[in-house]
Amino acid sequence: MLMPKKIKYRKVQKGRKRGRSKGARELEFGDYGLQALEPVWLTAQQIEAIRVTVSRRLKKGGKFFLRVFPDKPVTKKPAETRMGKGKGNVESWVAVVKRDRIICEIGELDEVSAKEALRSATYKLPMKTKIVKKEIATE
Repeated sequence: MLMPKKIKYRKVQKGRKRGRSKGARELEFGDYGLQALEPVWLTAQQIEAIRVTVSRRLKKGGKFFLRVFPDKPVTKKPAETRMGKGKGNVESWVAVVKRDRIICEIGELDEVSAKEALRSATYKLPMKTKIVKKEIATE
């Protein structure tokens, strides 16, 4: 599973997911990408599921770029524990994905195969997404 090697603070506050993504709103590496339409916490397991699904579809052709990384620890208290006694232990890692964020990109592949691979990845995600295509600047 994906997780950071080292972090400054062991436990962090929840934070808010509203608003648009500050960065990663345009395609940078590939020709086709998956863009989030609603905010969500993507778990490390969900990100791994996307990676496995798309890499199986790509086989040897094409390149795959993941644009999210789970760097936020999520804590959980054990079941049947009374209130108080501090914050729980770190259970999982999530990536905070806001609206308009590019989740992954595919390059060096034809349009039909790329869209098919990205469509298969959307089934693994807990949010609405859309497939975006790189705009070619014409002057």
